[in-house]
Amino acid sequence: MPLKTMDATVSDFERVFEKFKLENSGSNLKFLLFLADKDPSTSRSWCPDCNVAEPVIYEKLESSQSDVALLRAYVGDRTTWRNRGHPLRVDPRFKLSGVPTLIRWENETITGRLEDHEAHVSRKIDSLLARD
Repeated sequence: MPLKTMDATVSDFERVFEKFKLENSGSNLKFLLFLADKDPSTSRSWCPDCNVAEPVIYEKLESSQSDVALLRAYVGDRTTWRNRGHPLRVDPRFKLSGVPTLIRWENETITGRLEDHEAHVSRKIDSLLARD
């Protein structure tokens, strides 16, 4: 099934997140992927874990038999992300501590998540996709 994606930054996250939920209300699976920003000159993230995890996550989501919607939320540059008061770190819905973080979102809540140290592990992504 095709993977439907939307992108958000820290500054437009709330608006895009609401649009994502509204436009994908009929999708079987909804995921949020929190990532570090990419360097425009290299198209690579400043976060090595993001560079490893992204291709694995996309491959798994794209190969799903279900309709999958993905919101990619970029958390900013390294300095912005390191701030303990970062809006997505202190948001009670997500409580982010690292990037990448892959979250399965259902019924206005998190029903599964993979943190930075495990977001690249294929079998864990498979498990997150299969969770009922």
